[in-house]
Amino acid sequence: MFIQINTDNQIHSGAEVNERLEGRVRDKLKRFGERLTHVEVHISDLDGPKGGGDDKRATVEARPNGLAPVAAVADASSVDTAVANAATKVARVLDHTFGKLTDRKGH
Repeated sequence: MFIQINTDNQIHSGAEVNERLEGRVRDKLKRFGERLTHVEVHISDLDGPKGGGDDKRATVEARPNGLAPVAAVADASSVDTAVANAATKVARVLDHTFGKLTDRKGH
């Protein structure tokens, strides 16, 4: 599973930050590892330099093999929390998606 981290110009990132965020996403989605080809994480700061409460937004998009991509968005006061929450939401969607496929096949 390839994970790509994208940030806007208001979010300061580097190799260490990207590794930490990738680890959070990988941890949340590890049970789907063989079924996902690509995961993209988009992080933005909604309020920019003004600051504010839950102004960090993370969008996590997962691309399952042979299926339409699924995505989820989460806002939080920190980048790490927003990414973890969005990845958790994507995991729930993937559970539902793969569960429906299993039910349909009767396995």
